[in-house]
Amino acid sequence: MVKTLYLIRHGETEGSHERRYKGTLDVPLSELGQRQAEAIGMYMKERGYLPDTLYCSPLSRAIKSAELIGGYFNLAPKVIEGLKERDFGAWEGMSFDEIAEKWPEAFSSWAHDPLKFSPMDGESTLEVRDRVVPVVEELARTSDAESMAIVAHGGVNRVILCHYAGVPLENIFRMDQGFACLNIIRFHEPVSEGAPPLPVLELMNLMPEV
Repeated sequence: MVKTLYLIRHGETEGSHERRYKGTLDVPLSELGQRQAEAIGMYMKERGYLPDTLYCSPLSRAIKSAELIGGYFNLAPKVIEGLKERDFGAWEGMSFDEIAEKWPEAFSSWAHDPLKFSPMDGESTLEVRDRVVPVVEELARTSDAESMAIVAHGGVNRVILCHYAGVPLENIFRMDQGFACLNIIRFHEPVSEGAPPLPVLELMNLMPEV
């Protein structure tokens, strides 16, 4: 089983300052986002954080980030469909203000209950968890690698971090995930026979200066 998981968010995307829900929309990295991905790859290599294998979401912002990061380790990313960002349904491409004006009650429900609420034709946090966590656990369980890196998204990463840190999903937005940030989860040997490995969140939301 994998002993170390390097969990990374993609770099900044074009138009990020507009504060829109991009979700499954395929938005490219900005020039800054590309530099951010380069910076996190360089940071990892300089500090000996060396993944043996590399996976990423199928969205281009994650693929490009993974390609730039993987260049420091001679790794080509393997695309995993289940790692894509949360589907925001009818809200995708809309700004926070636009949604609040068009669907005020729904937007209020989202703010107060992000766990179970889902936009029209979109996913709830519980549905994202049920999609993402089994994918990550399967990759970790079946891989022959000592360590692996995953390049995904803010929403996806928060779900993974909550799962392994034992944080209730109701508190998902208390975990910040900046662009091209690095999180490290170590899986320690179980304390008793038959018990699962113990995940320990060693580092969260580290972003080197660009």
